Amino acid sequence: MSSYDQDQDQSALSRRLSRRAFGGAVGAGAAAAVSLPAAAEAQERPFRAAHRRSAKRPNILFILGDDLGWADLSSYGAPHIKTPNLDRLARQGVRFTDAYSGSATCSPTRFSLYTGRFPGRTKGGLAEPIADKSVGLEPTHPTLASLLKDAGYATALIGKWHCGYLPEYSPTKSGWDEFFGNFGGALEYYSKLGLGGEYDLYEGDVREGDAEYKDLRYYTRILTERASEYVRRDHGDKPWLLNLNFTTPHWPWIADGDTEESAEIVRRIKAGEKGALWHQDGGSVEKYTELVQDLDRSVGEVLAALKKSGQEKDTLVFFASDNGGERFSYNWPLSGNKASLQEGGIRVPTIVRWPARLDGGQVSHEPVFTPDWTATLLEIGGARPSPAYKLDGTSLAPYLLKGEKLAERELFWRVRGERALRRGEWKYYRGKGGDDQLFNLAADQREQADPAADEPKRLAELKAAWEKTDKGLLPYPAA
Repeated sequence: MSSYDQDQDQSALSRRLSRRAFGGAVGAGAAAAVSLPAAAEAQERPFRAAHRRSAKRPNILFILGDDLGWADLSSYGAPHIKTPNLDRLARQGVRFTDAYSGSATCSPTRFSLYTGRFPGRTKGGLAEPIADKSVGLEPTHPTLASLLKDAGYATALIGKWHCGYLPEYSPTKSGWDEFFGNFGGALEYYSKLGLGGEYDLYEGDVREGDAEYKDLRYYTRILTERASEYVRRDHGDKPWLLNLNFTTPHWPWIADGDTEESAEIVRRIKAGEKGALWHQDGGSVEKYTELVQDLDRSVGEVLAALKKSGQEKDTLVFFASDNGGERFSYNWPLSGNKASLQEGGIRVPTIVRWPARLDGGQVSHEPVFTPDWTATLLEIGGARPSPAYKLDGTSLAPYLLKGEKLAERELFWRVRGERALRRGEWKYYRGKGGDDQLFNLAADQREQADPAADEPKRLAELKAAWEKTDKGLLPYPAA
């Protein structure tokens, strides 16, 4: 049986703990939890390109979770979260251990994905994240969707956009043929009320609330339905790109069936309470586990629809998170979380499956980040940006499909008050305290041992490299 066809049950790696057991695991059993990724890797082999060829350009199903932490999947080490569908996807494809988001929060990472560039190259990308209607992804800017569309792809975005608001900005103005989802950074899962109290569920550029009905079912169910319908659809001879952007497991901490909690948050929103959607007084590890496991079930439903359609072999499926995990996320052994440029804020679970070209059961430790995937998909899809259009990512197609070695390069990040750059196993980091730090991630992925005093030359080189890239980016507006 091939690695692609293997589908053994790995529930022992991802058994959900009871409330009492979870507390003990975090306190006394952390070492066992850390060993889980190694256990997963024991069933994988180091990545090697298969050197298979295909005459067909692949469909592209690009799935993003929202605020999902690096170790929130059982295949990445979560001791209390069961994710059989995403674990299966990893067994059928390539699991990346050192993959990063383009930034530490929602909309800048989406800018880096859609443009293939550092967020700081565009005015909208400077918002961390976008919270008003003053900025967005300019419709004239080339995007993954517009470039693939020009190359003959059908394009759709289902779910969270968070790259600007109407009337100036929307997916349908930036290359996607179809859009169904929400514009803002968060929404209440049942009512679809956004951060400003507005109803935020759209079909194209029209709110469903302005039409004959509103869909007040649980949002993840609706997105899963829509995505399943899209992948089953007859697209004729056209390959397709579907960006499927779940809001799960982003706050508010409302799982499917939590109608009473939903009603209470809606009451607070309608009463004008600022920040009610942030749900600071709610949630728990157990509730977060429900959300992640629901995301896993939803991805499984979409993948089942894809398989039933007969397009599985020729569809490249990509799964990742838009940034590191939030306050209930399981990020061990990484430090930091969402909004930080420590590893826990930017290192994300990342899985790629393409049966026609990639063998399954593989693991890659290559450092990669969001703009790389834009460049990769454009090359694989046969889209050729203008020579004047500078991509900041490196196409991984030669590595994935031909086995070519990736040259050592630099991964760059910048957010207000923090900076980071990775070259090989070394990372330069400056946090809000203002101290320049150096970490060897191969020896210390938790970023606790700072050898800067013993490596002054290396620190100076990485700092200079960061500052050279930073000079080519837009400055932040005054706070």
